[in-house]
Amino acid sequence: MNLETKQEIVVSMENVVLAQQALKDVIIKTPLMENLNLSDRFESNIFLKREDLQVVRSYKIRGAYNKIHRLSKEELDKGIICASAGNHAQGVAFACQKLGIHGKIYMPSPTPSQKIKQVEMFGKEHVEIVLIGDTYDDAYNEAKKYAIDNDLTFVHPFNDLQVIEGQATVGMEILNDTSDKIDYLFLPIGGGGLASGVSSVFKNLSPTTKIIGVEPEGAPAMKVSLEKGAVTTLKHIDKFVDGAAVKEVGALTFKICKENLHEVITVPEGKVCTTILQLYNEEAIVVEPAGALTIAALDLYKDQIKGKNVVCVVSGSNNDITRTEEIKERSMLYEGLKHYFMIRFAQRAGALREFLMDVLGPKDDITLFEYSKKNNRERGPALIGIVLEKREDFDDLIVRMKSKDIKYEYLNDRQDLFQYLI
Repeated sequence: MNLETKQEIVVSMENVVLAQQALKDVIIKTPLMENLNLSDRFESNIFLKREDLQVVRSYKIRGAYNKIHRLSKEELDKGIICASAGNHAQGVAFACQKLGIHGKIYMPSPTPSQKIKQVEMFGKEHVEIVLIGDTYDDAYNEAKKYAIDNDLTFVHPFNDLQVIEGQATVGMEILNDTSDKIDYLFLPIGGGGLASGVSSVFKNLSPTTKIIGVEPEGAPAMKVSLEKGAVTTLKHIDKFVDGAAVKEVGALTFKICKENLHEVITVPEGKVCTTILQLYNEEAIVVEPAGALTIAALDLYKDQIKGKNVVCVVSGSNNDITRTEEIKERSMLYEGLKHYFMIRFAQRAGALREFLMDVLGPKDDITLFEYSKKNNRERGPALIGIVLEKREDFDDLIVRMKSKDIKYEYLNDRQDLFQYLI
């Protein structure tokens, strides 16, 4: 193993090896598993690095623990502080409990109780949770201010070299677990800590591997920054893929990813939802949205990866069961199976019956119907949600609506109305 660091790469391979040693009795060495269904589907050899099976159900424990355990005794005695609404908080909490130190964890006030309970469970009496502000940025700013005012070490979720070196141990495990050449490596990107660490290992030890970063379409902070040549703050993001939805990547992670990644691509949130459901139904694998990113990206590379050895890092499984209906909804919308209309029925007896008998297909299903009769109007508006058996049935539905002179407005493309009505 070559432990020399290439000049353009910031991450030290020697420090990654030290991180491995520090973590060996703390984390689970997660498996690198070939997935037969995905391999058959893409005519390639698809391996999943199962960080969803990690002790805190995500890779975040690696970076958090590596950072914290390397602090001086004086720093540890004072305690540490972080800001997070999810996996980083759980990793920090576990590290505090394992090392027997005090941790102050700032979380935004709307954080779901399930996530708060997880942090409490992993940290036990060693953590203090502070709920503050409406967003992660609010909590982050307050945590940073408190850290400065009280001379505490702030443990950043991604823009920290020792955190990155901890995440890099994922890459070391992958290479240690296979002797086969890895042609493609797909890495999820939020702030860029995991991608920076793992890509650095591969650049040193497997330089021919093409490394693909994957972001959610609604939060392409790394992709936009790389395109503009500088760290760029996004004004608005879709927070659905919460483990990978950030407005701004780190200056350090940007620098490393710029050097190491072959390409950064984005995946629609709806595609991520479809992948979550497929993994559960076909593989009995439960993943959070960020954990499905790399597998969802395979369709975009199906021609390039044919016949190749491919590794996808499955980053975590901290999925809130209360989000299941939203995941199903987003998946059906993306797949073209669910459609919403505002339909103006003629206010006469039999108008609705004609729609059901003559317009709906034999396997079409109404899942939403909201109607209020307006006695002083000739037509009454109804909000209708229709689920189709297959995407191709949509065109026939529209043809039948037009043939019956049904007055309608299609809402799926009207985001201004959609978010309020649905």
